[in-house]
Amino acid sequence: MILITGAAGKTGQAVLNALVERGETVRVFVRRQEQADQLLKKGAASACVGDMTSPEKISEAMEGAVSVYHICPNMHPNEVEIGRMAINAAQKFGLEHFVYHSVLHPQTEKMPHHWKKMKVEELLFESGLRFTIIQPAPYMQNILADKKSIFDQGLYRVPYPADTKFSMIDLVDLGRAAAVVLTEPGYKEAVYEIVGTNGLSQFEIAGLLSKILEQPVSAEEIKIEDWRRDAEEAGMGSYQVETLIKMFKYYAMYGLCGNNYLLRQILGRDPHTFTAFISREFLKH
Repeated sequence: MILITGAAGKTGQAVLNALVERGETVRVFVRRQEQADQLLKKGAASACVGDMTSPEKISEAMEGAVSVYHICPNMHPNEVEIGRMAINAAQKFGLEHFVYHSVLHPQTEKMPHHWKKMKVEELLFESGLRFTIIQPAPYMQNILADKKSIFDQGLYRVPYPADTKFSMIDLVDLGRAAAVVLTEPGYKEAVYEIVGTNGLSQFEIAGLLSKILEQPVSAEEIKIEDWRRDAEEAGMGSYQVETLIKMFKYYAMYGLCGNNYLLRQILGRDPHTFTAFISREFLKH
């Protein structure tokens, strides 16, 4: 049985979908019962409901599993402590494979959530567990939050300069890569950058949107102050707000680009392009 922690988010659901397609038995660890009910309908065999900051709940979720795909809640201030508890539970129950969902370039101390993931990676190196570390690029799906303004106003808004470049990954590809790593031999004791595209500027992204949607779309930089106000009004916590602002400032200075060679090898095909993603997600009925 394969356990997915933090399974209710879009990452966990992508990994669950890919594993279910392969006929694997999957347990999901989620925070609320309604999330468990939803994922059971999507093919999960069982669910554990509880707080990931509880070592007892993590142990309950791990017991009986053979492998785990560990996803910490996004930008959690206690990611290192949660990672340590998950590793301890995996050691306790003798899991055969611990796959950690990290991030592209975790070495970047200027982005606190990246740096915390690097700390968890270090714990894994020292754990004695057989592990694989997945380091994904930003998701193509993140652009869907701007879908309404893209269609209605022809504006693609980002809180960094429009010439900022970063690579992206389609969550469908990420889920399938994770499923391969979890179920096929030869992927243990390794760290994989999971990147789908070369670096694309926000101008280039807007240009691709314009071409596929057959309407003008412009990339527009949002002022950080305006982004902060909107995020706080939406109820985002202060740690998450400040962490994301640091990320935006890093992006503005350096971007975040990688290479898709490793993903091609894992998938056995070319990763999905951003153009294919737009066609699938923006033109579907």
